[in-house]
Amino acid sequence: MEPKPDVMEMEDAKQNELNRFGDHVQQQQLTRRILLKLDTRILPMLALLFLCSFLDRTNVGNAKIIGLEKDLHITDHQYDVGLSVFYLTYICSELPSNLVLKKASPKLWLPFLTVLWGVITMCLGFVKNYAGFVAVRALLGIAEGGLLPGMVLYLSSFYRRGDLALRIGLFYTAASLSGAFGGLLARGLAEIGPRGGLEGWRWILVIEGLLTCVCGAASFLVLPNSVESATFLTPEEKEFGRERLLLDNPTSPEGTLAAEEDAFKWSEVRRGILEPQMWFSATAYFAILSGLYSFGLFLPTIIQNLNFAKDANQVQLWSVIPYAVAAVITVIVAFISDRLRLRGTVMLFTLPIAIVGYAVIANIDNPRVQYGMTFLMATGQYASVPCILVWMSNNSAGHYKRATTSALQLAIANCGGFVASMCPCLICPSPPPPNPNWAVGGSFNYPARDKPNFHRGHTIILGLLVFAWFMILLNVLYCAKVNRDKKNGKYDRFIGYNDDRNPNFKMVL
Repeated sequence: MEPKPDVMEMEDAKQNELNRFGDHVQQQQLTRRILLKLDTRILPMLALLFLCSFLDRTNVGNAKIIGLEKDLHITDHQYDVGLSVFYLTYICSELPSNLVLKKASPKLWLPFLTVLWGVITMCLGFVKNYAGFVAVRALLGIAEGGLLPGMVLYLSSFYRRGDLALRIGLFYTAASLSGAFGGLLARGLAEIGPRGGLEGWRWILVIEGLLTCVCGAASFLVLPNSVESATFLTPEEKEFGRERLLLDNPTSPEGTLAAEEDAFKWSEVRRGILEPQMWFSATAYFAILSGLYSFGLFLPTIIQNLNFAKDANQVQLWSVIPYAVAAVITVIVAFISDRLRLRGTVMLFTLPIAIVGYAVIANIDNPRVQYGMTFLMATGQYASVPCILVWMSNNSAGHYKRATTSALQLAIANCGGFVASMCPCLICPSPPPPNPNWAVGGSFNYPARDKPNFHRGHTIILGLLVFAWFMILLNVLYCAKVNRDKKNGKYDRFIGYNDDRNPNFKMVL
């Protein structure tokens, strides 16, 4: 039996590979220079793509309150079914998209998906009836589904594990800002119509879809495939960047990480599907996204029923502020998460902020207090997302296992869209009976009969967030147990493996 390698010796051996680039100070300067270039060239473009994604996903909420349902002659129930069909196709496309990302080339695949959903969004502005609305929303889900898991996987090929949360937090704030920007943009675009035979809500979809196509084309010119192909890096920076990434490799520096990443194995997909961490974090993320989707789709309705705003335009403006505050807090929390190298532990402190917000808004009638609680609801949920998004990527080694866990986590989590938008029977093609107790006028969570306080909907999300907190706690405890087992020699049979089973690969808590 081969002797067990000393962890510190292996770490020293890896670090020695970098010594040819100079002493510690020179390496730090080179690291900062590389990270700055990556941050200024890649992150802004990804943030722009994600902004487009979130706008094109939720702009129907803005279109709904200014005439979409009336012009298409559809009921609230049919509108909700259209939303649910989008989430179904979105979820189904995430894992396949991530598995083909590397072969298809990220530089081609991500821009292609963006341009495709931009064209589909424009088509949504020309639909004439319920069937067209549902069909186009289904196609939009297929096109958009691969973007977020693809971006998380893409970033993991440029940044080390301890660098990822802040970077994902920076581009994910686009989701928060899109709520603010989307409200302002929708207000402006709605003023265009009726013009050219199109109503105002149609112009929202057409112009936002066109902007998405332009951003997708621009991303093809900006995004590199890898550190080695990044034209904005010098030869020395490319080589150092690659060697630096290998520090996260659980085997020795002379391991065959690149070769193993290129070799697709169904066993790696199976390992990802059976990973307990993935199920803990995915179910927690499901609960969080249930709240986020409900919040994003129905915040305008909530504000409208608080009687703060006199018309739909003022509703859009009032919805700006909670998103803007959440964006700032999200970046701060992501920075702290990277500095502490903690993911789930940080979430154990951020999720209670949203829990308090939902607990209060569900039981208080004062409109000012209710509006104030929307700040806590947005902040607690959005600030938790970068941590949970990067957690599985941090704790999965081997390209195709990481691709599987990242995509599958998001696929399960995005089922939260059904909680936000679905009627009790998704596949029912006919409108619900005229029963005042039925969920008419909004969604299964926020039916019109519950206005103005929506106690039931807020309580459902409150329960889901409490569930998420316990799932995160279980995952933290599970990761700590795996680390103890590795330290105690229970994973020694995996010595030399170039994946997360290697005893030298420590789980991030």
